[in-house]
Amino acid sequence: MTCSRPALATALAATSLLTMCAVATPASADTVSASAGGAKVVCTSKKPGLAAQLAHDMAGALAGREGTSSLALYDRASGTTCGLKADTHFDSASVVKVSVLGALLRQAEEAQRKLTPHEVELTTAMITKSDNEATSALWHQIGSAGFKKFLALAHMDHTVPGTGRSWGLTQITAGDQLRLMQLLTTTENTVLAPSSRSYALDLMNQVVPGQRWGVPAGSPATATVHVKNGWLPRATDGWRVNSVGAFTGSGHDYGMVVLSTGNRTMDYGVATVEGAARLVHRDLAAAAATASR
Repeated sequence: MTCSRPALATALAATSLLTMCAVATPASADTVSASAGGAKVVCTSKKPGLAAQLAHDMAGALAGREGTSSLALYDRASGTTCGLKADTHFDSASVVKVSVLGALLRQAEEAQRKLTPHEVELTTAMITKSDNEATSALWHQIGSAGFKKFLALAHMDHTVPGTGRSWGLTQITAGDQLRLMQLLTTTENTVLAPSSRSYALDLMNQVVPGQRWGVPAGSPATATVHVKNGWLPRATDGWRVNSVGAFTGSGHDYGMVVLSTGNRTMDYGVATVEGAARLVHRDLAAAAATASR
């Protein structure tokens, strides 16, 4: 890997904590890394300059923030992926509810049946209002074996289900959560049928206004937003604040995951997540605008 110092002069002037290196990959894409302290963001993109911009901005957004953060991104239009500590485990809090929904939908498909009216009621409450009692009921109904089967089918290999009733302590990674967002938005997969994927995305689009913070911050007005957030205070390492989302419609086709722990307050964690998200949306919008000229 080689670094072009003149090309990086502006970025390095913005923050002395960041270092960036880029190489051209065989697939005619750029791979760029940017580091803030011990954390490194790695981005690959077929859109010239986009990987460097995203890596620099993501690292800059998280540099100096308290606690530990992880981030993952895909954008199909530009052939872009990014990751920061994408295989590091975090307590899931309520973002695991999308996986619970996926497992239920998979079980219903295997049984060749539709969701019952009660299941529709529970899943709607679980996703749109983040209802914990509804989640516990579905977690029990699906069972450990059913949940693990869905994880295996979805290739969410680093996710470790919480024990007993502790679904909120499921150990997740940004990489696995991004795979789930990709699964829900792709037209070619054998895990969930189109009707199941549409059902999940519709619920994520109907999250109550008070819970639409996180990765939607700064998203384009033309994008359809699908989001699920999670927040959990614990005696050690402060608040866990997580956000996963997908952005579709009007030419948008990307997903983003930001996980964090060690936040002094929930608001501090939300600010960390949203600070990174705003820059991602801005960079992707700028790249799309350039491509349309």
